[in-house]
Amino acid sequence: MKELVIGTIINTHGIKGEVKIRSCSDFDDVRYKKGNTVYLKEENSLTELKVRSFRVHKGFPLVSFEGLNSINDVEKYRDCDVVIDADERQPLPEGDYYYSDLEGMDVYDEAGSRIGKCSSVEPTLGAQNNLRITLEDGRQVLIPYVPAFIRSVSIDENRITVNLMEGLI
Repeated sequence: MKELVIGTIINTHGIKGEVKIRSCSDFDDVRYKKGNTVYLKEENSLTELKVRSFRVHKGFPLVSFEGLNSINDVEKYRDCDVVIDADERQPLPEGDYYYSDLEGMDVYDEAGSRIGKCSSVEPTLGAQNNLRITLEDGRQVLIPYVPAFIRSVSIDENRITVNLMEGLI
């Protein structure tokens, strides 16, 4: 199974086994639908769990799982990632990509020269995300994920083409 992280348990909530999750999914209501299977990643092992309930409180998903009925049952999962099988991802509209699709892609300038590799996608509090690019010489730069800089993305070719405006790198 190829794992896709959809959140991280950041705390317990109440005494009846609910956990508070820092989500990295745009589809929380789908991911945590009652009866769905998710996995909690502890170090190198996965624990399969079925969702018992889901709600949002103060902007955070609160989720409970079948068989985990008290705070004592869930405390050990604090800081664990919540993952799903990557094959269960929601389809995205044309031109939208999952962070995991962009990470690891080769990055080229408009002239066709390889400049590096996308090492991560970093959300910001602003209007766009940034791509962290590890350049061929080992330096890292951030490129805003906006049309002025990102000219094209090809999943099939494992390629991102960027407009290198003067002073960008």
